[in-house]
Amino acid sequence: MTTSRINGLDLLRGFAVLGIVLINMPGFAGPSNATLSPHQPIAGSIEDAWTFAVLLLLAEGKMRTLFTMLFGASMLLFIHRADARGANGTALQFRRLGWLALIGYLHFILLWWGDILFLYAVTGCIALAFRHAPPRLLASAGLALFLFWQLFFGAATMRDVAAEEMVWQGSASPAQILRTAEERVKLAKANARELREMRSGFVQHAQTKLQDQAFKPLNTALFVMGETLPLMLIGMALFKTGFFSGGWPKRRLRQLAIGGVIAGALPTLALIGWAMPRDFPPIAIRIAIIIWTGLPHLAMALGYAALIMLYAPRMLESALGQRIAAAGRMAFSNYLGTTLAMTAIFYGWGLGLAGSFGHAQQLWFVAAVWAVMLGWSKLWLAHFRQGPMEWLWR
Repeated sequence: MTTSRINGLDLLRGFAVLGIVLINMPGFAGPSNATLSPHQPIAGSIEDAWTFAVLLLLAEGKMRTLFTMLFGASMLLFIHRADARGANGTALQFRRLGWLALIGYLHFILLWWGDILFLYAVTGCIALAFRHAPPRLLASAGLALFLFWQLFFGAATMRDVAAEEMVWQGSASPAQILRTAEERVKLAKANARELREMRSGFVQHAQTKLQDQAFKPLNTALFVMGETLPLMLIGMALFKTGFFSGGWPKRRLRQLAIGGVIAGALPTLALIGWAMPRDFPPIAIRIAIIIWTGLPHLAMALGYAALIMLYAPRMLESALGQRIAAAGRMAFSNYLGTTLAMTAIFYGWGLGLAGSFGHAQQLWFVAAVWAVMLGWSKLWLAHFRQGPMEWLWR
């Protein structure tokens, strides 16, 4: 049971960490807004637009959601295993989260703006307060908090999206035109500032981060926690119901897989159908990706998880499945290793190629990262029990 559970988690985590590379690549190759539009910082080609649309449908938000749920499940697994050998699992987990927060903060300051480790550490400390709750309470509380976050911030952003839409239709008031223009100027200035930072030297980049964004990881965590905490709780609920250990019948997994993918794909397709003729309006698409598509992301991530668990035994017998599981077993090392490699290519202390590649061209870098992950992870684990960062963390 234990081996099956770990293998299932590793396989899911492997798919998630590979998928996250797809979504993070625009953030390595350009400013943060490049992850939210094919036309940031400059207008992209039709190939870039279609690449963005396909990734929005299949991966955007889904992989992060899956990875977050797995983090919640993995915290409980660690505690259970530590308790089983006579240690204080909860105390050890809190200590690990403290170190993760430090690593995440350094990751943000020294390397990349898109760090997620600090967010996971802070949110994980709160999620652990619910570790003894029954699965039904965890799931219902997670969904309720998630819906509240979606509805609250979704309603708060309607005004800006409506103004941008009226401008596109040519029926906007002067105030709406001015508001939309101001928002787009802010985006352009943010893009220019971030590209300057990315193209600077290592020391200068870190100094700028410390001077201007020292509290950004905490501010981001406080904002995004409304999404992250519920997802961790849902992952903990899934763990307790035996989802990752073969405890769900195949029929139930099949229903969740089909229903989740359909429920997530249809509204996302509708969003793409609305946004593409408008060249992915920057204000609306940004808000849609960050907030409005949360429920479709969750539904599709659950569908993906059920589909992978349904076929996990067969996949783990294949050479590719074993390599994906190995990449998942070393997800921490692969995550940070990707940052090191990509910042060395795109940032000023490396090749300085930031802002040089559109979304379609970035797929070549994604393929290269995948090849390295799938290659070195299995080779490393043939000689060591853990990845280098996993060993250091534990």
